[in-house]
Amino acid sequence: QVQLVESGGGSVLAGGSLTLSCAVSGYTDCMAWFRQAPGKEREGVAGIFRGALRTWYAYPVKGRFTISRDNAKKTLVLHMNSLIPEDTAMYYCAAATYCSRLDRERDFAYWGQGTQVTVSS
Repeated sequence: QVQLVESGGGSVLAGGSLTLSCAVSGYTDCMAWFRQAPGKEREGVAGIFRGALRTWYAYPVKGRFTISRDNAKKTLVLHMNSLIPEDTAMYYCAAATYCSRLDRERDFAYWGQGTQVTVSS
């Protein structure tokens, strides 16, 4: 059974940085971060395969966010730089024991409880 616990959310001014972490128990193949803003559908932010050789980023965060994973430490990390108010959302860590895509919500069977990120102007 895979369990995911996020941490690292908070409030920051526009232009600032935050780092989200996800502690993982159990085996996972692909992992990703999704986010959901109030009144909007959940959307993919970034994803990574187990070997960390292939990653994916949503267009709005490319060049600003970096996803990484440490399989030995069982941790998924999202470094977020140059934050803008539009990044305000609940951020969720997601994992799957197998997947072919990193951006499709239904491919991920395991989800964390979420951590709130608030960016003010």
